Amino acid sequence: MTVIGVDDTDSRERGMCTTYLATRVAERLRAAGGEVERLLLVRLNPAVEHKTRGNAALAVHTDVDAETAFALAREELAAAAETDDPRTNPGLVVADHAPEAAPDAVADFARDAVRDLLSRKAAERRIEAAGYRHAGWKNGRGKIGALAAVGAWAAFAEWTYEHISYREPERRGTPREVDRESLFAAADDAYPLAWDTVDRGSGEAVCVPHAPGPILHGIRGDDPDAVRGVAERVESEPVERTALFVTNQGTDAHLRDASLAAVADSGAYRVDGTVATAPETRRGGHVFFRLADGDDELRCAAFEPTKRFRDRVRALRPGDRVTACGEVSSGTLKLEKFAVRDLDATERVTPDCPDCGRSMKSAGANQGYRCRDCGTTADGKVERTVERDLDVGWYEVPPEARRHVAKPLVRGGFDAPTHPER
Repeated sequence: MTVIGVDDTDSRERGMCTTYLATRVAERLRAAGGEVERLLLVRLNPAVEHKTRGNAALAVHTDVDAETAFALAREELAAAAETDDPRTNPGLVVADHAPEAAPDAVADFARDAVRDLLSRKAAERRIEAAGYRHAGWKNGRGKIGALAAVGAWAAFAEWTYEHISYREPERRGTPREVDRESLFAAADDAYPLAWDTVDRGSGEAVCVPHAPGPILHGIRGDDPDAVRGVAERVESEPVERTALFVTNQGTDAHLRDASLAAVADSGAYRVDGTVATAPETRRGGHVFFRLADGDDELRCAAFEPTKRFRDRVRALRPGDRVTACGEVSSGTLKLEKFAVRDLDATERVTPDCPDCGRSMKSAGANQGYRCRDCGTTADGKVERTVERDLDVGWYEVPPEARRHVAKPLVRGGFDAPTHPER
């Protein structure tokens, strides 16, 4: 077996897509008489600043010998990669072993690439130590993701699927023609096996990208037949080709459990704490609050693109115990989801008169409260139960705002009740 890893071939402005390059490599391998066992789409650390778009690396698992596979892949990459973009720095790594047989050091590198910032030099040291064939264009930063894609099958146990349909070349750069009625109907029928296809709350067709590039739509889910079935039911412009990818999307592979004291920029975490400040809506519609654990605090934010999720965040109160998930940038955790562990359902209020029921008035500094009509007194404020707009359990951003690698609540496996967004 041979594993071909590629990364950093696309462009935000010019289009192209590394998944499309992987399908072209797969076709070349089949034309050479080989078989392709699977195409692997690996979402790397979403907090990397120099990523092109979704920070995806691709692997092709094939029975073609490594020397031939390397030559074919290098030829395709050189022809198709958007190297004119200053941010695009392609990398190619080819391993002559089965996907599950990657050395421990390479599997560890793959895990780290989803959670940390890694250097090209570190990747090249691992590549040379493993004896892999490799090539880079420009500064060769894509070797980081390419090596991670080689080791990913040995590194992770949880996988989902994405069925991608590609546009005809002459249509690229023009508005996509996708029939919304057929798309929403297919999405409803396949849910929850196929998820994040549409956003029912906003009416957004989540599976249809807005950026330039060859993708017409990508259907994600837990079942390959389900995602393929949705794609086949969508009425649209002609499709040039399709491909099924095995992927770590929707798995939370990027999150690591940590204390508030241990979080750092450019990582993604799952942290526990107590809401320390009332959520505050600032200019632009962004909502901020501080999470505390002892003397340690972390600013958390629900940014405007998370839309109705911000109402869930605004409903938090100081004293609530929560688990917060998201990437950290500039000392702020960008919320992807949170779990309410314990709600503070009480508040201290001015007492009512037991005789007439009216609210008492202050009797003066440190003198408690007095009813002016009845003369009754109280030593201080009293505790009252309040209704909350939240329940214990998990809340998430809507599908249109979800990170590729973030796990939707509808997939299950969470440690508390869930409140999924459709």
